[in-house]
Amino acid sequence: MVKQFLGYAVPSALAMCIASLNTIIDGVFLGNGIGDAALGAVNIVMPITIVFFGLATMVSVGGGALISKYFGANEDEKGISIFRQVTYMLIIMSICLSAVCVIFAKPIVKMMGATENLQPLAAEYLKYYAMFCLPSLLGIAFNSFLRNDNRPKLAMVSTICGTISNIILNYIFIFELGLGIKSAAIATGFGQIVTLLIALPHFIFKKGKLSFGKQNLEINIIKEVFRIGLPSFFAEAAFSVIIFVHNLVLVNTIGEIGISTYAIINYITTNIYLVLLGVTLGAQPLISYNYGAQDSEKMLAFYKISNKTSFIIGIIFALLCFVFGKEIIAVFTSDKELINISYIAVNINNLAYLFIGKNLTTTMYYQAIEIPKYSNMICAMRSILILPIVLVIMAKTFGENGIWISMAISEFIIILISKKVFNINKCTENAIINLVS
Repeated sequence: MVKQFLGYAVPSALAMCIASLNTIIDGVFLGNGIGDAALGAVNIVMPITIVFFGLATMVSVGGGALISKYFGANEDEKGISIFRQVTYMLIIMSICLSAVCVIFAKPIVKMMGATENLQPLAAEYLKYYAMFCLPSLLGIAFNSFLRNDNRPKLAMVSTICGTISNIILNYIFIFELGLGIKSAAIATGFGQIVTLLIALPHFIFKKGKLSFGKQNLEINIIKEVFRIGLPSFFAEAAFSVIIFVHNLVLVNTIGEIGISTYAIINYITTNIYLVLLGVTLGAQPLISYNYGAQDSEKMLAFYKISNKTSFIIGIIFALLCFVFGKEIIAVFTSDKELINISYIAVNINNLAYLFIGKNLTTTMYYQAIEIPKYSNMICAMRSILILPIVLVIMAKTFGENGIWISMAISEFIIILISKKVFNINKCTENAIINLVS
């Protein structure tokens, strides 16, 4: 069972880790090749790119949970039908998003807070980024469906190849051809096309159970996909809210150096967050499949393995930052004072990653067994209920160190509440009973 779990979780986590490098790579190329204004413009557009990723993840996780469930119940045709419907949905969504963002790029970036100097750059980046919305959303979703169709390694390979393409094209477009800020968007778009082209043959040539074909959209299925997948979108939104709330408190407590410190923390910890997310996404098909097969023992076993794996990853990450933290931080700044402050902040903040993996896994587990209301409640606690209260109290009581420890305290409190309110054994038992009836 552990071997089966690792066969899904390791490729998924590695793919997410490599994909997360795109943001850092784009930042390095834009900052050195174009300037700080380009970084600011891309930062303005970033919430929109997170929405794109969230929508693709929402549909693919919601659809993937149903697909794996039906495969586990030996109802393959229903799973194939859902895959085809989700594909049509993604195509329609992508075309609509592209049209809106290309036509209304300037008003959108203005609404997002771009200054007069940044508006032209931000609008140009958004316009070209949005042109590749179709391969971007399909690439994210199809990689998820490859895991549902027992091909997690192919999903990893496609993501790696897309990222390598993005790096090479970024260098060529920015430094060799001097195409400006649009080149970063185009390079990312072509990288997504590479990812998609590697994934497509699996479905076109029917190398697994999932394949393309004619299929009518069913309103009930669409609603169910969105109902189950919504927490995945909520989780992405929660991450944005967490950053926003921290920034507000930091501005009023420490000032600009606090914002700079938190920016470094985010650059370092985004990778580990996505690795932990990758572990949970790797476990999802296994849990959903056994849910369909009505095997509660295996469902809970995979849940526990995912939690243990996430905890071990959190410990390793914390130790690496403790030993090599200053060297890692020095990649982002040469300011010695900022390095010392950031080193302390990163190591305190990293305590949260001993608990975040469990909350991510629990969120995903309730999606996999089709009880998304509990997933939504956990996401709400992580972003708008528990964290802001803990953050304000700790900041007033302990100052800047209180800010850095607040996320760890918040995540631990959420674990305790979830364990008490949503008894996972009882919920699993009830989910199986509802499935049978």
